[in-house]
Amino acid sequence: MTSFQSTLGDEPGIAEELAENQQAISIAEFFEKNKHMLGFDSGARGLVTAVKEAVDNALDAAEEAGILPDIYVEIQESGDYYTLIVEDNGPGLTKESLPKVFGKLLYGSRFHVREQNRGQQGIGISAAVLYSQLTSGKPAKITSRTQDAAEAQYFELIVDTDENEPEISVEETTSWDRPHGTRIELEMEANMRARQQLHDYVKHTAVVNPHARLELREPQAHFKFERATDQLPEETEEIRPHPHGVELGTVMKMLTATDSHSVSGFVQEEFTRVGKKTADSIIDAFRDRHYGREMRWQPPAARESAEPRSADNSSGPRPREDVDLEAVVTDATANKGADATAAFADAIAAAVDDHDRIAHHELLEAVEEAAETVEDEHGTTFGDTVRENAVEAVWLALIDADEDAEGEESRLVADVYELADEATSTRKDDEVVHAFAQRLAGTFADATEEDVRHRLTRTTLREYVDRAADLTEEYDDVAFGDTARENVVEAFWDVMATVPDDPPLVRELADDRDAASDLVDAMRATDIMAPPTRCLSPITADLIEAGLEKEFDADFYASATRDAEVHGGDPFVVEAGIAYGGELEADGTADVLRFANRVPLVYQRGACATTDVVKSIGWRNYGLDQPGGSGLPHGPAVIMVHVASTNVPFTSESKDAVANVPEIEDEIELAIREAARELKSYLNKRRSMEQRRKKQNVLGKILPEMAEKVAEVTDRDEPEIGDALARIMNNVLVERRVEDNGDGKAVSVVVENNSGTNESLEITDIVSAEPTNLSDGATVVEMDGEWFVKWESEVSSDDEATLEYEVPEDAEFDLDVKGVEDEKLTVSS
Repeated sequence: MTSFQSTLGDEPGIAEELAENQQAISIAEFFEKNKHMLGFDSGARGLVTAVKEAVDNALDAAEEAGILPDIYVEIQESGDYYTLIVEDNGPGLTKESLPKVFGKLLYGSRFHVREQNRGQQGIGISAAVLYSQLTSGKPAKITSRTQDAAEAQYFELIVDTDENEPEISVEETTSWDRPHGTRIELEMEANMRARQQLHDYVKHTAVVNPHARLELREPQAHFKFERATDQLPEETEEIRPHPHGVELGTVMKMLTATDSHSVSGFVQEEFTRVGKKTADSIIDAFRDRHYGREMRWQPPAARESAEPRSADNSSGPRPREDVDLEAVVTDATANKGADATAAFADAIAAAVDDHDRIAHHELLEAVEEAAETVEDEHGTTFGDTVRENAVEAVWLALIDADEDAEGEESRLVADVYELADEATSTRKDDEVVHAFAQRLAGTFADATEEDVRHRLTRTTLREYVDRAADLTEEYDDVAFGDTARENVVEAFWDVMATVPDDPPLVRELADDRDAASDLVDAMRATDIMAPPTRCLSPITADLIEAGLEKEFDADFYASATRDAEVHGGDPFVVEAGIAYGGELEADGTADVLRFANRVPLVYQRGACATTDVVKSIGWRNYGLDQPGGSGLPHGPAVIMVHVASTNVPFTSESKDAVANVPEIEDEIELAIREAARELKSYLNKRRSMEQRRKKQNVLGKILPEMAEKVAEVTDRDEPEIGDALARIMNNVLVERRVEDNGDGKAVSVVVENNSGTNESLEITDIVSAEPTNLSDGATVVEMDGEWFVKWESEVSSDDEATLEYEVPEDAEFDLDVKGVEDEKLTVSS
């Protein structure tokens, strides 16, 4: 049966008819039908997404203007719809830019900028406007006032999805009580079933933006989040891409657009962290990949002075050492006079002998230098032909691959054997290594006809080694594994020389995909400094803890900020924070807070790299319960992760989850583990203190009973047990001793350190009368009729220190000690 597709060509006009149905659509029209891609897939989520986009815009605008953000969010019920109002105190928008910011998708200033921003694509807030008009049919109402403007601008607009342009229905000036800022009002079909996600978003935004003041008012709740610091995030600067991780297509596009002509100029001008020295390293790495390296062979003098490499060299190859380089040059040089020829030959032989190994281009340089020197001294010209003849003759003598009449090994085999013998395992039989060396040397000898210079890429070198190894395995019935092969390749590659050839010009690279690929590989292989962090604005470890402390009542906080790394040419920094204990929920799994560029990621937790990394960590090692040994840990803990980047790799346009990029996942894990190590120390110490407390409580019950029994048996007063308890528990004992001195009381506060470590104490004795004659180092502060005797002292292990002062007879005391955990402290006053 004939298929429909097979008859298409028989019917005239089919292709033309199909072509007529093809048409372009605007980006706005696309997202009109695919709003779920932007996070507007339901009424509940759509409302949260709209709040998120508006608040993100407000935070960015205020920070860019150097203004501490003050943002108000209100959600009102309007019959079957909800009205969202977001106000900020940012710099406002001009009359010309406002319609496009809110009414045109993919309109913004950040897509091509390599610096950290919350918004990247220019889609978010205009998508919220689009969702509003699609579900309610009403325009967005926007008020904005710039600094020093007498009046505000008021617009009502929608997105024209056919043209992706703002369609303005109202444009006028109005009065507004804010001196500057922006207000947007959107009516949309929505519901409050995602109320918890909404609250979490605002709360978590306050955690990672401790410099912002946020207020949320919705039909059933009202929250205010005050700022914890007046310190704005560090101002970011745009940077160029970093050479590590940049893709081939991007580099080819950059090669086409650059004004640089040379590769050195290109990498220095278009990339960050590349100076002249780094550029030279990149070019050398490019030469290795694009041109290959040249094999460097041993000259006779180097071989004669070399120590034997093999423990038993008796069965190794013995090359002929009777190469007379001066005679070789003399025979290759004609009609230049005996003295000049002899001087020319002597200079070349001496230059070659100065090398431990020599490559073809190094020999060429030596011949050039010898010719110019002899020309100056003898006045005899050594032209290009003479020089070429000398190079060819000497090189063929150095790599002589033929055995002599007595059957002695060629120089080539001996040299290859020496390198192979050093690179392979001592368990390899010498005859096997010798056979391998003969076959590899044969491959070099065969290649001489095509490329006398022995110029090879690493890939070609591996092919040479594999060919010789395969033959060895086949004919000698011995394994020559991958490790041995790679070791031989490495040994040869290390002695080979980078060639001096100039790299192609930039315009040539732009048209040569393979050469551009070699350049990309060279950049990735070159050791280059990490990208500068001035383009990023991480929260910093201190402010992470401040944000967690502000919103979570816990017993313990820890944080970590990693150094900048790079992915796809874009730098990024990962930060992590942990809160534990206190009022945090003890039942169920720990709460994982995910952030990207200071923005909370509320949805798609299971699709996010952050969640995957948290689940993969063995939390039992850090003191948290983890049923089954994997998954989210259990217990009263909050784990937060923040990824700051010039281009966060999200999984979708809705920006709800970070993609599983290995470089970012590695940094997330390292940051979490760094903070988790502090948690482990805290929990270990807490458990130790708990055991100590239990032991101390037991002794506190037993010792009084023992003291009572001892007093009964001995018919004496009960002994003081405070000192004994402190010594048994290795505690720090702080004891006040008071004696009458006739005019009043002499007070001694004695610190006895029974622990195994030095302890620093802050002692405050609150006295009801003015103290006098204080010990050195003590100070007195009077407040509301009480005197605070303050004393700081560091007491070594098994040592003691004393604070002394005098007070009137009727004085009362109240002793306070800080600096030592309660479980390690015994106070007797």
